[in-house]
Amino acid sequence: MAPLSDLIHPVLLCGGSGTRLWPLSRKSYPKQFARLTGDESLYQASAQRLSGAGFAAPTVVAASDFRFVVIEQLAALKIQPACVLIEPEARNTAGAIAAAALALEARTPGALMLVAPSDHVIPDADRFRAAVQAAAPAARAGQIVTFGIRPDRPETGYGWLELSTPTADFAPDPQPLRSFVEKPDLATAERLLSGGMHLWNAGIFLFTTTAILEALERHAPEVLAPVRQAVEAAEKDLSFTRLAPGPWADLPDISIDYAVMERAENLTVVPYAGAWSDLGDWQAVWREAPPQEGGVVLSGPATAIDCHDSLLQATNAAQQLVGIGLTDIIAVAMPDAVLVAHKDRAQEVKRAVAALKAKGVEQAETLPRDYRPWGWYESLVKGPRFQVKRIVVTPGATLSLQSHHHRAEHWIVVEGTAKVTIDNQVTLVTENQSVYIPLGARHRMENPGKVPLTLIEVQTGAYLGEDDIIRYEDVYARGQGARG
Repeated sequence: MAPLSDLIHPVLLCGGSGTRLWPLSRKSYPKQFARLTGDESLYQASAQRLSGAGFAAPTVVAASDFRFVVIEQLAALKIQPACVLIEPEARNTAGAIAAAALALEARTPGALMLVAPSDHVIPDADRFRAAVQAAAPAARAGQIVTFGIRPDRPETGYGWLELSTPTADFAPDPQPLRSFVEKPDLATAERLLSGGMHLWNAGIFLFTTTAILEALERHAPEVLAPVRQAVEAAEKDLSFTRLAPGPWADLPDISIDYAVMERAENLTVVPYAGAWSDLGDWQAVWREAPPQEGGVVLSGPATAIDCHDSLLQATNAAQQLVGIGLTDIIAVAMPDAVLVAHKDRAQEVKRAVAALKAKGVEQAETLPRDYRPWGWYESLVKGPRFQVKRIVVTPGATLSLQSHHHRAEHWIVVEGTAKVTIDNQVTLVTENQSVYIPLGARHRMENPGKVPLTLIEVQTGAYLGEDDIIRYEDVYARGQGARG
């Protein structure tokens, strides 16, 4: 095996809430963890793409709410991360990249790090890896390398990169980067496209830890100083590294483009001619999916009659979505929310999210299915003094030992076997059996089997909030007020 210093160290950025892909992507479970284009999530596909020969184990930067998701989704691929850094709060890409660089520098001084968002689609993984290898010599020589995507339309949703010399075939040959261009208006984007001297800015970078830390020290010391303190005062939490919240609070909310890239002089761009998308909105999802007759893209239980150039996506088998006579329409149906929009206004979906948040609507940020370290649950029906949930516990997983002040619970097992602790009594509850948890009783649920455990939980009581919990033991080291 090659020494760590000879490998490329991927850094996967898992920030962002993907509000333009609402209602499928929400703050509680953003798009990088969803399966939008295949059997794997975007995050999993990114990890797969940046693994194999020549690549070290990845460093992941994520929010605390998703610390178990990033581990579980990598485990499904049999990928063990080198480090998972937990951000106390979102502070844009400059702080996240600085933290990853400092952590990697401590493990492997001068390491070559490849920074990539975890929610992009790059179908040809081999071609992309070849572009990364072509960029490696320039990065090892001290250059800050960015990857530019060959444009195929006058896109106003991306920043652009200006080349120093024209490229006819967009081969992955490194060349000096002349300038960054902010997201343009349509007329400017059309001019950039026709001029042949500009590429889309993918936000993917390759550099050594030495090069990026020196650039941060020179161009953005206000970023590097608090991040350095947050890394030095970080605490281990199970297999995670929690960055210290005090110093992190002083970190400016700024992207790596503004903090460093638009100020640095040692910039190199590598053209990439393969397919790429950041899946930034529903029109991008429509564009990336294989269309059926008339440019219609269907997903889930959806039916199109006399429709053209439209996307119809439904997620619940019990709910049929039907479109009749639609043209250039996005229709996305979920059990708790439905989006209907003109395809040309797909980037405005974030306005809908803002409007729902202003009204206090929980669907703005929360999915009906709540993912936890041990599995997931969803509310099926809720009344003034009762709630019915479906709970799925993954094999080998254990909920915390807990009790409730205000509610009792009935558990009915419908699939698998549950090991149930109620105060000092431990029993096995199999399919078609049930158990009652009195108010105030200490209880725990485990799945000792090799198949998912599914049960129906009926809660009864005066208060049914998720914060009604006293936690006594928890293998996931969570605090009070979190389910399970």
